[in-house]
Amino acid sequence: MGNKVVIAYGYSVCRCFLFKLFRRLSKKNIMQNQIRVIYEDKNFLAVYKPAGVLVHSTQLRIKNAELRINEPTLVDWVLKKYPEIKNVGDQPEIRPGIVHRLDKDTSGVILVAKNQKYFEYLKNLFKVGQIKKTYLALVYGRVEPKTGVIKKPIYLKPGTIKRTIWQGKMEKEAITEYRVLKYFHITNQDDRRNLLYFSLIKVMPKTGRTHQIRVHMASIQHPVVGDALYGLKTNPFGLKRLFLHAESLEFEATSGQRIKIESGLPEELKLILKKLTNK
Repeated sequence: MGNKVVIAYGYSVCRCFLFKLFRRLSKKNIMQNQIRVIYEDKNFLAVYKPAGVLVHSTQLRIKNAELRINEPTLVDWVLKKYPEIKNVGDQPEIRPGIVHRLDKDTSGVILVAKNQKYFEYLKNLFKVGQIKKTYLALVYGRVEPKTGVIKKPIYLKPGTIKRTIWQGKMEKEAITEYRVLKYFHITNQDDRRNLLYFSLIKVMPKTGRTHQIRVHMASIQHPVVGDALYGLKTNPFGLKRLFLHAESLEFEATSGQRIKIESGLPEELKLILKKLTNK
């Protein structure tokens, strides 16, 4: 599935803007090439999704130019490799085979059903909390206590895509468990007399709300590093993605076998931890 650019009649777009846009798409294609199958059987795939790749299609709209563009997605990759999945799911025209999602700037394991029967099976497991989800995240500050549970409903903030724990629309129960793995600190470049502290945490969301981990960690004043939407606009590592990685999914297959699918941290996140460890 190719990229498509449509410019409405009567508008013009500067060449420099188009150059930057197509350079961005080239980068997206490189990221899409990092997608790989972790596990496969006759019923489903477990796929590694790199940060920077959308799960399914969306459109960028540039108001002054009426420019729309379809970015390469995980679904594009799936359909190219497994065209038989095209009619699987509850919205196969948008997200064939996709049972759950990861944020664009989150990496890690995602499941794709290969037939409708297994789609319904996996969908129900997610719905009733029978799939154990584990994430790794680097957050600002020393998270204390070292283990905890965040139980705060999440709302849609009116007029935005942001979620919030404060009053809003579409209230949904949300529960997140966490455990601190390690603390780090570095010198604050803006004030060398003080240190910046970080916590590497394992996160186990018990519900599956949009932006749940990001919203919950920000709500206790420990936003995810790289999260410009709910945390700081910049970070000391120059990270262009979230330090949030879907490390594993564990569930019981229809055969009764217990399956645990894992994905190690990508190199760009390993590098940050290496730098922190060497401080």
